[in-house]
Amino acid sequence: MQETTISATLDFEQDGKQHGFLKLPYSSDHSAWGCIMIPVTVVKNGTGPTALLTGGNHGDEYEGITALLKLANNLEPEQIQGRVIIIPAMNYPAVQNGSRTSPIDQGNMNRSFPGHPAGSMTERIADYFSRYLVPLCDYALDIHSGGRTLDFIPFSAAHRLPNPGQEAACIEGARLFGTPNVVVMFELDTASLYDTAVESQGKVFVTTELCGGGTSTPESIALADRGVHNFLLFAGITRGDYQLPDTPPRLLDMPDGSCYMMSEHKGLLELCVSLGDELKKGDLVARIHTLERTGQPPVEYRARRDGILAGRRHPALVDIGDTFAVLAIEMNA
Repeated sequence: MQETTISATLDFEQDGKQHGFLKLPYSSDHSAWGCIMIPVTVVKNGTGPTALLTGGNHGDEYEGITALLKLANNLEPEQIQGRVIIIPAMNYPAVQNGSRTSPIDQGNMNRSFPGHPAGSMTERIADYFSRYLVPLCDYALDIHSGGRTLDFIPFSAAHRLPNPGQEAACIEGARLFGTPNVVVMFELDTASLYDTAVESQGKVFVTTELCGGGTSTPESIALADRGVHNFLLFAGITRGDYQLPDTPPRLLDMPDGSCYMMSEHKGLLELCVSLGDELKKGDLVARIHTLERTGQPPVEYRARRDGILAGRRHPALVDIGDTFAVLAIEMNA
């Protein structure tokens, strides 16, 4: 495959602390010979593990962006042994636009892997991560939240993997991140995820969903800050004490696609349960009311399995195909 068109303005092998950019040439009406400049910080001190920390995979998810901007300011070489690569705004055009996808090519970064060096701008960024950044790391953390359309109970997450040792390490990393919930996630589309690109290279990978609604709160930022601190300890790059809640995390599983509830109707969503509520199979989860005429009874949606409401659609307007509820089951229940 051809070489990437992205170049780094810093040296990933150099000791010390560097701030720079991943520079992607992009010719537009606004700048004929312009570049997309993705901020990156590298902190390195001798030999040791490498952690690749990312936020802004989706541009409307702010906890990871905020926590990693703070880390880039505060982390110093003498505090670590090894290397930390910090990229707060992975899909930089989307972050600048405050949108899930890139305004340049409508690219969803987390559906663009492994990418292509001659593809769209989003695919070129994905390719650079797949072939140049992920091979550098031993541990990868990608911080997500629900963005403008989803809201979640706060959780860190890992996946079922063919390698039991790798799977166990990912789940342990998710546990030590320090959220109240740890989810073993079932994904609807794994082929083009960043998660899969990292895991397929044998790396330890942890992701999150830290609330949502297209904003952040003091509580959700505190979770991200604490989680980054804990993840670097887990990776063996920093020393100190874990910042963990007094209560051990609740371990949740998403065994199959029945955990996702999708609308087959368009209208106004009336959720009848709250995040964190426990449900039994057959319980009423939501009603969808048509907006096209009065006098029509709403359509009822009932749980297809027992579980906890781990995620919900944030906007009340819903269309056919929208996921409006996500269930998970307690593993030790």
